[in-house]
Amino acid sequence: MRYVIRGNNFQVTDALKDFAARKLGRLEKYFDSSPNQEAEAHVAMSVIKDQHKVEVTIPYPGLLCRAEESSEDMYASVDLVVEKLERQIRKYKTRVNRKSRQDASFRNNWKESAYNETAVTAVTEEENDLKVVRTKRFNLKPMGTEEAILQMDMLGHNFFVFTNADTNLINVIYRREDGKYGLIEPE
Repeated sequence: MRYVIRGNNFQVTDALKDFAARKLGRLEKYFDSSPNQEAEAHVAMSVIKDQHKVEVTIPYPGLLCRAEESSEDMYASVDLVVEKLERQIRKYKTRVNRKSRQDASFRNNWKESAYNETAVTAVTEEENDLKVVRTKRFNLKPMGTEEAILQMDMLGHNFFVFTNADTNLINVIYRREDGKYGLIEPE
């Protein structure tokens, strides 16, 4: 696993980089580390007032792991964020293995290539004109609704676009105000 560690508005020391890399190394066992497909962890550290915040994003084919934590100590924040990521990955692994009950391993599930590509755009209204201010492109992995909910929760988003494995159509899962989930599917 490769690590991209950067500090926002402060200099990250070598000792802090080594500590973060060592702690994130605990997650390597969950990722296939073949030369063609090496996981990369993006770590952003920042200090705002007296809070030391650490954000970690690990993009991997078919899965995006993301977590952030803050505390009064940067080392404690790194510990907390690694624990959170490990919990998310274990939860994902347990759900996938329980659901599939096949001999495909967790790593092989992540290797599956997506069939469709789509764009998510953010739209803002300026002087009654609609402008696209950001475009995101990502592969849509076929998955069930439970896996989509888990992915959405791992990302911390309120909605998630995915290809439904049962119908092979694009669906949207979203979190309702009552805390439950809704599904939007085409007719």
